[in-house]
Amino acid sequence: MKKVLMLHGINHNMFGKRDPVQYGTITLDEIDGQLQSLGKELGVQVESFQTNSEAAMCERIHRAFEEHQDAVLINAGAWTHYSYGIRDALAILTCPVVELHMSNIHAREPFRHHSVFADIVKGQICGFGVQGYLLALRAVASEIVQV
Repeated sequence: MKKVLMLHGINHNMFGKRDPVQYGTITLDEIDGQLQSLGKELGVQVESFQTNSEAAMCERIHRAFEEHQDAVLINAGAWTHYSYGIRDALAILTCPVVELHMSNIHAREPFRHHSVFADIVKGQICGFGVQGYLLALRAVASEIVQV
């Protein structure tokens, strides 16, 4: 079975409590549950990882390379806009990487308009709430699962 790693970034453990206007009331556990269900439907194994530590995120990405993950989805939160360390770790990967965001980062504060990952990822999905996670999983599954 193909393996997809879902990386959740800084403050995502606070989904459901943090800024419901931007992020809704869904929790991280609920998002992961929806990804697991869709993964089974699409024939991929989904593993989720969340951290508030930039170092831990880089280490998990390094491990993804060593594990030969078939695809990586990442919602890095605020790290998207400035973490060259995470960007460089993602650049090591040889599998498809999709960047996603619950909110439309291009319709928010100017500092959020720029992604340091944009030039190394397969694509970016933003502004669709939890559906963005599911769209990203569908996108990579269509690339990695043999029909």
